[in-house]
Amino acid sequence: MRLDCGCCVLRPWREGDEPSLVRHADNYEVWRCLRDGFPHPYTSADAEWWIAFAKQQDPQTHFAIEVRGEATGGIGLELGSDIERRSAEIGYWLGEDLWGRGITTVAVRAVTGYGFEALHLTRIFAVPFATTSASIRVLEKCGYVHEGTRRRSAIKEGVVIDQELYALTDEDFARTSL
Repeated sequence: MRLDCGCCVLRPWREGDEPSLVRHADNYEVWRCLRDGFPHPYTSADAEWWIAFAKQQDPQTHFAIEVRGEATGGIGLELGSDIERRSAEIGYWLGEDLWGRGITTVAVRAVTGYGFEALHLTRIFAVPFATTSASIRVLEKCGYVHEGTRRRSAIKEGVVIDQELYALTDEDFARTSL
């Protein structure tokens, strides 16, 4: 998939993205909003591993967010399995110098549409930290519905925090995208 979204392009990760990936991902402010599986510090070896991983996916579910010809963030769907095989968790991040420009909102809308239309998902959800108000605003702007708070469900930097549960179904999407 390659989508020109106006303010950004969503495309597969590729060799050559490593320097820009490290430059934007090796940032404490980015890392503190994400799960601990996202490395900090973010090294060239991490970037090489990620690009090799993303390139071998089938179906394609993880994309670079390209701005001005440079990979500046990432967005993807983590597909469910077994009885949840038609559900996916959406996750995203963007380099700090691009925050507040609507880029993430555009990317979430595009990948949500891809998930429902190309992957035939019935539900896409996100579980942002309760403290990440910008990420929560993105989900709300994209029509995701707050389903609840997962109280004391995560530990980040040794602090127990709440997570919010947001979701959108294929039926919701069909009603709003007409």
